[in-house]
Amino acid sequence: MNFKQQRLFVLALLLMTLYGCQTVKPWEKGTLAKESMQGDPDPLKTALRQHSFFSKEGSSGWASSGGGGCGCN
Repeated sequence: MNFKQQRLFVLALLLMTLYGCQTVKPWEKGTLAKESMQGDPDPLKTALRQHSFFSKEGSSGWASSGGGGCGCN
């Protein structure tokens, strides 16, 4: 890859990055705040699954302290 191709690649990457930036209008914020738009729509269910998984594994995982296999951390 020569210098000209590298510059073109960097320019294309920069343009793709800038294209992803959007300004959110005040009337659009309500739609983005809906529960279905969140990365984790049900955090309680996710926490319960993680607790069960790490209790059965007997490992500490990334979200909590370690415990035994009985699930009684």
